[in-house]
Amino acid sequence: QVQLVESGGGLVEAGGSLRLSCAASERTFRPYAMGWFRQAPGKEREFVATIRRSGGTTYYTDSVKDRFTLSGDNAKNMVYLQMNSLKPEDTAVYYCAATPAAYTPGITTTSSYRYWGQGTQVTVSS
Repeated sequence: QVQLVESGGGLVEAGGSLRLSCAASERTFRPYAMGWFRQAPGKEREFVATIRRSGGTTYYTDSVKDRFTLSGDNAKNMVYLQMNSLKPEDTAVYYCAATPAAYTPGITTTSSYRYWGQGTQVTVSS
């Protein structure tokens, strides 16, 4: 079974940057999309960004658009999330996720994803 492993989380001051990485354990893994969700204490898990493997189309939630950049490397089975201009509101556990197909209700919905990493903590101080 494929495993997703996140890295790159940490503690930064507001306005700082972090780069998250996610690696898939199997070279034969060819998901339809792969990206990031986040969950803060007491809140529901929410979509952050995702990328389609074929074509590389990216999608972002409105709160991170123009601050975060998602990229992928199909040859390495990895995705990256460059996070700039971080805000305290970005504090959460960030989870890498992948979906094997274009399931309903859609590519930005948590329930469409079947593979999940264990999460990496991002803390932004004010």
